[in-house]
Amino acid sequence: MNERSAIEPHRRDERRRLALWLALVTFFIVVQYAGRSAGGGGTDPLYKWSFAAGSLIQEAIFLLIVLAIAGFGVERLGLRLPKLKWRSVGLVVGGFFAVQIFEFVYIALVHPGNEQGLTPNRWQPSHAAEYVVNGAIVCTLVPFVEEITFRGLGFYLLRPYGKWVAILGTGVLFGLSHGLLLSLPIIVVFGCVLAWIRERTDSVIPGMFLHGTFNLIALVAAVTVHR
Repeated sequence: MNERSAIEPHRRDERRRLALWLALVTFFIVVQYAGRSAGGGGTDPLYKWSFAAGSLIQEAIFLLIVLAIAGFGVERLGLRLPKLKWRSVGLVVGGFFAVQIFEFVYIALVHPGNEQGLTPNRWQPSHAAEYVVNGAIVCTLVPFVEEITFRGLGFYLLRPYGKWVAILGTGVLFGLSHGLLLSLPIIVVFGCVLAWIRERTDSVIPGMFLHGTFNLIALVAAVTVHR
């Protein structure tokens, strides 16, 4: 058996995984935009126990599907310690400020408002427990699953087609998966920065920390900063 005939089955297998991953992400994008156009989601979801239960179920199912597509292989998910750990810290800090600056400028120009409708407009002490539990899910489980999905498996499967295909491809699909319009550029830039960090560190772990930090800042600001 020559080298080419040995490699080709592997390539076909990875292309099948890519097709399945794209189908999963496309399905999720369609569901998100369809749900938003139908006006679903309700008000102040983070003040509801049902949102916590639904999030746990949804993330668990999504993670299981992603793991199955990856063949339950850690290598395809990027779950490894980053190269040059202190440099990774610098990349995360730099990425944080880059996204913050872009977001600040974009919001000043476009004024997208609270388009996602996830964070509340005011603090309700009577629902503090629900907010804390939902916040813990949004800042830990959600970033973990999303990074595994996009910067983990998705980046791995797109990387053979080029660095920028993987960075821009996962960034755009990540943005679309949130079902937003006005805020879409912010999420896309955020996704591209996370993918760039993934490329430079060869790990999804730094991106998980950055992702979780952004979510935490948004949740704290929602109930502490007067609008």
